[in-house]
Amino acid sequence: MGLFDRVSRIIRSNINALVSSAEDPEKILNQTIQDMSEDHYQMRQAVAQAIASQKRMERQYEQALQSVNEWQSRAELALRNNNEALAREALVRKKTFSETAQSMKRQLDEQTKQVETLKANMIKLESKISEAKTKKDMLIARARSAKASQQINEVIGRVNTTNAFAAFERMEEKVNALEAQSAAVAELSVDRLENQFAALEAGGSDVDHELMMLKAAVQGQLPSGEKKQPAAQSFEGDKVDLELENLRKELDQL
Repeated sequence: MGLFDRVSRIIRSNINALVSSAEDPEKILNQTIQDMSEDHYQMRQAVAQAIASQKRMERQYEQALQSVNEWQSRAELALRNNNEALAREALVRKKTFSETAQSMKRQLDEQTKQVETLKANMIKLESKISEAKTKKDMLIARARSAKASQQINEVIGRVNTTNAFAAFERMEEKVNALEAQSAAVAELSVDRLENQFAALEAGGSDVDHELMMLKAAVQGQLPSGEKKQPAAQSFEGDKVDLELENLRKELDQL
């Protein structure tokens, strides 16, 4: 294969590929229907012209027959008046119109066939156009569906589903951890408060009992049957008061 043939084939293949890629099914189908409609319009014009020509031939044929009958009547009139020469002339005219009528009849028959053929072809074209319009709508719907499906597949192809779902799983684990941490903090806070109040309630009762005992000892208000402490123990009472004061300060700081 020569270099020129190879270059020519490459050019043709590139042109065909370019044309194929530029073809939009919807536009091509609409243009095809428009072309068929224009052909239908031209055929209607041709059929109308053929019918008009047929009508003219029919009138001319009828006029020729009428002339044949007129000259026949004139030939008979001339013979009745013993004018054979005039009758001969009338018959000559009759023959001319008769030949014209026969020629017009042949043309009229041929024209009638052509008109019938054109009408049949026009009916076929109208049927083809109607079928093409129905098929066009179906093909356009399929083309649009295919184009939408292609776009969706391209989008899906661009999305890395593995990484996307892995990111969702990581975020779900993180949210679960945050929720667990928040629940643990809330639980610890409730337990700490309850423990503090329980300690205060338990510690308060012991302190109150001890305080009553100290007051009784210091003030000498012991139960009946027990003796008062001697005066020598006043120093011990002062120490008790000091300890009581210290206890009060500690309680105030709790």
